[in-house]
Amino acid sequence: QVQLVESGGGLVQAGGSLRVSCAASGRTFSTYTMGWFRQAPGKEREFVAGITWSGGSTSYVDSVKGRFTISRDNTKKMVYLQMNSLKPEDTAVYYCAASSSWIVLRKSEEYDYWGQGTQVTVSS
Repeated sequence: QVQLVESGGGLVQAGGSLRVSCAASGRTFSTYTMGWFRQAPGKEREFVAGITWSGGSTSYVDSVKGRFTISRDNTKKMVYLQMNSLKPEDTAVYYCAASSSWIVLRKSEEYDYWGQGTQVTVSS
C-alpha cells in the first residue's frame, strides 16, 4: 500500500515557475510508476506526466512538453513536478498517483493510489 501527499501548490503569475512535490509512504514505493494528473474546474482529470520506477522513462502530455519536468528520488520516496513558463490554462488541482504498471500509462483508472491534490493557480 502507498499513501501519497502533495505539496507546493500556490499562486504564480504567468511565465513563472513552481515545483509541486509528492511524498510517499510504503515500503514498495520504488516499484511503482508515478504520475501527475490535473483537474481544472468543469473539466475531466487529465494526465500530465509520468515516470517509471527507475526514472529511466518519462512521458508528458503535449501541452506541457518542454515546460514541465517530472523526477523522482526513491531514497526519499519523493516525486516532483517542476513547472516552468506557466500559463493560465495550467490552473488546476494537481494530483500525484501511483501505478503498479511497469510503463507509464495515461488513463487515471490505471493508477491504484492517489493523493488529495494541491491547487496551482496561474494568473494572467
